[in-house]
Amino acid sequence: MVMKGRAWKFGDHVNTDDIIAARYLDTTDPAELASHCMETVRPGFAAQVSPGDIIVAGENFGCGSSREHAPISIKALGVSAVIAKSFARIFLRNAINIGLPVIEIDGAAQITEGDLVSIDLEKGVVSDETSGSRWRCPPYPAFLRQIIESGGLMQWVRKRTTE
Repeated sequence: MVMKGRAWKFGDHVNTDDIIAARYLDTTDPAELASHCMETVRPGFAAQVSPGDIIVAGENFGCGSSREHAPISIKALGVSAVIAKSFARIFLRNAINIGLPVIEIDGAAQITEGDLVSIDLEKGVVSDETSGSRWRCPPYPAFLRQIIESGGLMQWVRKRTTE
């Protein structure tokens, strides 16, 4: 499973309210959530992202409340993955549960906004194809790749129980 897209850079401690403001939590419609993704920290972000693009951030991405709306808004926007130096644990779990790959690498700060980035989840390699830099990360185990490929944990479970 390889993803490739343009990098969008964010800093440290991007919290779930930055990802999707609390005023939008009255909906569960993914398209509506996507239209407001990151608007408090980068107005117009949702209109600029192309399918497959990748969010790159610093430490503690997704800190704050445990709202599942945050990774849903990112995934529904068409972002293929989030790379960060580190993630808040509840965000990491929620992201996997909804089928959004998250990758921790120390070199996230070295990626420049707009660079073309590729991620190979099976091999555990992140490549900045613009600069030529590469980083190793733990490969996703087969069952996690299956969850991502299924679109999330519930879809993975449904698929396994109907086979």
